[in-house]
Amino acid sequence: QSTASRLKNIAATKTITIAYRSDATPFSFTDETKQIGGFSIDLCKRVVASIEQQLKIQGLQVKWHPVTVQKRFDAVAKGQADMECGSSTVTLGRMKQVDFSTFVFIESTGMAVSKASNISTFSDMTGKKIAVISGSTNEQAINAQLKQQKIEAIVVPVKDRAEGVAMLEAGTVDGFASDKLLLVGAEFKNPD
Repeated sequence: QSTASRLKNIAATKTITIAYRSDATPFSFTDETKQIGGFSIDLCKRVVASIEQQLKIQGLQVKWHPVTVQKRFDAVAKGQADMECGSSTVTLGRMKQVDFSTFVFIESTGMAVSKASNISTFSDMTGKKIAVISGSTNEQAINAQLKQQKIEAIVVPVKDRAEGVAMLEAGTVDGFASDKLLLVGAEFKNPD
């Protein structure tokens, strides 16, 4: 859908729908009181204010549409949401499906491991299990590094951050890979 037709629809309905992730702390999350917050959410609220000014609409109603990592781009492409606020990486493939704002952060893939594991380098993952969110750029990065460095490890796809963290804490995987800042924002019961 073109930007002009989206804006026309927003003006006609006086409503904007924002897709968000509840598991992308510190970018997009739902807190213990079910409030939606985060760095990307704050930026999107500013975009809404700018759209209100541009369309000369006061009090544009925001509808929040929860999405998963796997469904976030479909929500925008299929018109279920007007924009997505999260921690989405720009790729050429994704640009065929949706448009992106200017970059608001630059990050790389990192891995959380148990302190007791004594894993300190990526090559230490030989023979180990690595959890990574299915369909993410982190999954692509991990697979590329395993191939490039000729490391034999088992990649375990997970549906979301909570599942990856839970598997790492339970010891069913040896590492959980994600954007480094998202790993910092992940909720571990035991910080070790």
